[in-house]
Amino acid sequence: MSVRPEIRALAPYRFAARPHLVKLDQNESPYDLPSAIKARALKHLAQLPFNRYPEMQGESLRQAIAAYHDWPIDGVVISGGSNILIQSFVIACGIGQTVLTVSPSFAVYAMSAELLGAKLSELPLNLDFSLPHQALRQELSQGSGVFFLANPAAPTGNVFSEAELRELIELAAPNWTVVIDEAYYQFSRTDFSGLAKEYPHVASLRTFSKAFGLGGVRLGYALMQPELAQNLQKTMMPFSVSSLQLAIGLAVLEHSDLLEPRVREVETERERLLEALSKIEGVSANPSETNFFLIKVSEPQEFFAQLLKCGVLVRRQDHLPGLSGYLRVSIGTPQENDAFLEAVKAITGEFATGVNHG
Repeated sequence: MSVRPEIRALAPYRFAARPHLVKLDQNESPYDLPSAIKARALKHLAQLPFNRYPEMQGESLRQAIAAYHDWPIDGVVISGGSNILIQSFVIACGIGQTVLTVSPSFAVYAMSAELLGAKLSELPLNLDFSLPHQALRQELSQGSGVFFLANPAAPTGNVFSEAELRELIELAAPNWTVVIDEAYYQFSRTDFSGLAKEYPHVASLRTFSKAFGLGGVRLGYALMQPELAQNLQKTMMPFSVSSLQLAIGLAVLEHSDLLEPRVREVETERERLLEALSKIEGVSANPSETNFFLIKVSEPQEFFAQLLKCGVLVRRQDHLPGLSGYLRVSIGTPQENDAFLEAVKAITGEFATGVNHG
């Protein structure tokens, strides 16, 4: 086989499905779409000619996104999930140059660099999950490429300030493209897209998978200035977003007001969970501005297994740099969150009394 050495050496992305009653492991919305939006989407679908190719670059959805964000349509690029846009940025700005990010962060940045044979530079976050400013300044002052920064950060859940971003963006010009991944911005009530309007080398990456609740549909988009968008679009295959995806995305934007109460409920539930966990001995919960948070426990593997025995599925993070002892918990429905809290109380009580879990 003529498979490239970089591909042979790359570990496959694995995700193990596990039996569960409460699913809090993938940062999804805990709710399906409201029936009114589903009905609107089905109306769109019923009118589609399935025998015809979709719009070449998803023009109708790009126009709706442009109106939603008050953005020029020529600065909107859509894809079948933001992961594809990350890969496109590496193709456009990283191959033969450098993919820069921090660690821990969203794994797809590093995966895309390795997959496409780009040089990868991952700079460790500080112990408090703040940015390693000195190391970033040094990296951005030399070389060229693409710099990915999730903000709100994943998996740590904190938000970096606009002043911090602006300093790095100005240092990055003109040799670096800066991609601010704002997948969780609705939950933090932040919006850094203005930096993409101000600077031609900056893009704001967005997704329909989180607050919009379309994880199963696979839709992502990016906002940037038209010149950068035009060059990024060259890396994407024509007709790559299906008519079905476009129809569902349009329906969601037409009724986006129906989703706002759900986003606010996630915020309320997040704060309720963090407050409750602060009173439980043996568990340390990190503050978060997203629809998930980290907890630190003394025996993460055992704690994960005991939660699963209680029917609660979360995500281990203790294998990641700087996250020894951590698990990640997505915000569920109030009932799911209650089940998680009850499981934690039961497990910590057992740990405290020295029960052997075998």
